[in-house]
Parts: sequence; structure tokens; C-alpha cells
Amino acid sequence: MFIPLHDHNPLAHVRRQYVTWGLILLNVAVFVVVQGGGLSAPALQASSLSFGLVPAVFFDYRDLAPELAIVPEGASIVTYAFLHGDWLHLGGNMLFLWVFGDNVEDALGHLRFLVFYLLCAALSGLAHALLDPQSIAPLIGASGAVAGVIGAYLVLHPRVNVWVLAFGRLPLRLPAAWVLAAWIVFQLVMAFGAGDEQVAWWAHVAGAAVGAVLVIVMRRRGVPLFDRGL
Repeated sequence: MFIPLHDHNPLAHVRRQYVTWGLILLNVAVFVVVQGGGLSAPALQASSLSFGLVPAVFFDYRDLAPELAIVPEGASIVTYAFLHGDWLHLGGNMLFLWVFGDNVEDALGHLRFLVFYLLCAALSGLAHALLDPQSIAPLIGASGAVAGVIGAYLVLHPRVNVWVLAFGRLPLRLPAAWVLAAWIVFQLVMAFGAGDEQVAWWAHVAGAAVGAVLVIVMRRRGVPLFDRGL
């Protein structure tokens, strides 16, 4: 619907968004090094089982083959968020993180933003797993964590203008509230409408809700909500 390109929102508290940059680089590195850059189907499948969130394994209904049990089962609640199915999946998530992550990092501070991001990943993944705890389909992707960033940005900066490509081709400058609220509504519609079963729609919804709540309690003292005073 909307592809974000750039927001007019300078940083106020940090000089550089080091954690946002680091997360993007780490996601790209994992996809290239661990997942073979999407060029090897066996590498994608093995990494998805080893590091992805498999609800049945997480809740001890199933066990992974010994050669695939690389990390503790509980760790997959976070490691899944650094894997992606292909370059399009990776690029879409990293684009949203690039455009909106810096200002959320600015509002929280570097360390708290990292904790925030990992909590959004973990809680959105948990929400997905609880919906079908005996599922053997691995969940991968940073979408839940990035949805948390989107939810936080919506609470912090709804009035900031964002350049987007509407329907993939029409450049528009719109308030962030329109763009991000439309994204969240789309996730809800697809979740309730039983959209593509390969997409964890409820993880996106949960991530956005978690991010919106966490930013209220984790933001720096004095950082306003909803662009008050803009």
C-alpha cells in the first residue's frame, strides 16, 4: 500500500542511530552468512528450523533433530527475528527500520532501544506461537520487531510528514499517522480475514501493540507523546 522512503524528523538526543544501523547490518549479515543469501534452499530450511521459532518445539511438543538443535529452544524467541525468507522479505523489513527506527532510538536512547527491539521481537513471536502452540511451521523475520518500531513511532510522531510511494509508484508526502495507521489496519484486516497463511499477521499486530505500550514507559524523561508541542 505505502512504501516509506524518508521522514522529515531530525534527531534531538543522539548524534547517530548506531543501534538501528547495527541491527540492519546484523540482519543482512545473518541472511548472507547463515542463510546463504537466499541462494541455497537447504541452507534456508536448516536455518529456519535451527534458529526460527517453531511453536511445537518452543512449547516442548516436538524435538528438533540433534544436528538442527544449535541454540537452546528458548533462545528462538529472539533468534527468529534475524532470519528472512528472501531478499524482498529482508529489504522490506530493513526499509521500515531505516526510516522509522532512528527516531524511536532517539526517544529511548541506544541501550533501551536495543532492549525495546528485542522485547518487541520476543513478545510478538510469543503471541504468534500461542495462537497455535503445536505448529511445526517455523516463524522467521524481523516483522514483529519492526512492527513494534512502527507502533512506537505512531505514538511519538503522528504529525511528522513522511515521503512514501503509494501503490509502489506514486510519491506522496503524508502525515505519519495516515501511513502507519493504514499499515496497522491492513495487518488487522489480513489477520481477521485469514490472509496468506505464510505471513504471521497476528505477530505484526502484536508487535505494533507492544511497541506502542513500551515506548510510553521506556522513553527518555521529558520526551513528549503524539508530537505535543510540535
